[in-house]
Amino acid sequence: MIYFLTSSPCLPDSPALNPANGFVEELRMALPEACSALFICSDPDQPSLTYGFAEDMRDSFAQIGVRLTDAAVLERENQDRCAELVSNADLIFLCGGHVPTQNRFFQDIFLRDCLTNFCGVIIGVSAGSMNAADLVYAQPEEPGEAVDPDYQRFLRGLGLTERMTVPHYNQDRDWLLDGMRLYEDITYTDSMGHQFYVLVDGSYILGRDGREELRGEAYLIENGSIRQVGWEGDIILL
Repeated sequence: MIYFLTSSPCLPDSPALNPANGFVEELRMALPEACSALFICSDPDQPSLTYGFAEDMRDSFAQIGVRLTDAAVLERENQDRCAELVSNADLIFLCGGHVPTQNRFFQDIFLRDCLTNFCGVIIGVSAGSMNAADLVYAQPEEPGEAVDPDYQRFLRGLGLTERMTVPHYNQDRDWLLDGMRLYEDITYTDSMGHQFYVLVDGSYILGRDGREELRGEAYLIENGSIRQVGWEGDIILL
């Protein structure tokens, strides 16, 4: 298995794949010229966005010389076919969305078990990258979550990696949620005893052959503080 844990695989305001930090080059090397793709919804009961994303990716991959012969979507109506759809795929997208909602769906379909013998390529997008971890940090994002005592900030994920990721730092580093600063007042506090790899759009973690590389601009939040650990163009062995 080869996996790309991205903040976003696309260029800003475009469905075209982002070539920054060798992403497109690595995809070309990892994938056959023709492959079957499976897109796993973040919200299985509202799959329309995932169907649209799948069609966009057909065009985007064609532009880099990779033909998606199939673009199946795993949602509520066909969730009982999870094992079959996974086994038939060369490329799996863990799509973006609301982390806890996606996590519940992954648990419902036993996706962690279904991926045990998967030998293809996985691309995590935002929430999908977060839920790829063994222990997932579900950073609060919707109003009320940061002050809800029952909101679970740590969840069991797919176990593809030990790295907990937080995406879109370029977009949301200054966000306020429930009257608090998303990072300084919430995420820094949650990092006590943990490490969060914070990605910007265009950076990613590449996993293959039992090793992981951090590609591009990234930050590490741990024990209440943040420091930059990667810069554009960097390849850092984790």
